[in-house]
Amino acid sequence: MSAYSSSFPGGIAGLPKQGLALLFDPDRFDPDRILALLPLADLILVGGSVLTHGSLQECIGFIKTHSSLPVLIFPGNGMHLDGRADGLLLLSLVSGRNPDLLIGQHVQAAPQLNALSMRCFPTAYLLIDGGKTTTVSYISNTTPIPHDKPELAAATALAAVLLGMQVVYLDAGSGADRPVPADTIAAVRKIVSLPIFVGGGIRSAVAAAAAWKAGADWLVVGTAGEQSLSLVEAIAQEKPF
Repeated sequence: MSAYSSSFPGGIAGLPKQGLALLFDPDRFDPDRILALLPLADLILVGGSVLTHGSLQECIGFIKTHSSLPVLIFPGNGMHLDGRADGLLLLSLVSGRNPDLLIGQHVQAAPQLNALSMRCFPTAYLLIDGGKTTTVSYISNTTPIPHDKPELAAATALAAVLLGMQVVYLDAGSGADRPVPADTIAAVRKIVSLPIFVGGGIRSAVAAAAAWKAGADWLVVGTAGEQSLSLVEAIAQEKPF
């Protein structure tokens, strides 16, 4: 089956088609670490499944002060907003059956998003089994798509695109034991031609290279960046473009 595409004018906030996205969790805000990692990134995501003490606004403000890279919000809920960001991935958890994360949070956030004139990118968010219960699966009360069912991930992504989503995000979850399988990425890539983000469980340059080779456009690194600058440097060197 050929890849299905819907209109996506101008790409994602005028970004290059592909690259390395670094995800910063405001709960783990570390200015020195951020400054060290920024030169390796093509795109910055800020957010997390739950914020207990960190400030999304402080994190975004710091990054915007020290970098010209585009910053997109990766929201844990509808209140994780800041008008200084360049846009927001408007996540709909299409792999689950939790109505609050399919549309409920979006209804609550819509008036503020409109008031901020925030550029939103409707994003089909798919959780893929990463080998253990992650924060996002626990908080969302969602059963991930089995790691050995690439055809189910592909069908889910295609359904979301047919509904008008403009981005596909495959996530094994922060701290996952294993990343999204390459055959799952390849199956989704074969059936949709929209931008594909892949994150969660990427702990080696080999895993990063496999994800890009399978068809990921944007590789998202979060936990690995908190643990090792050299690892992120090695991952960045694997970019095939």
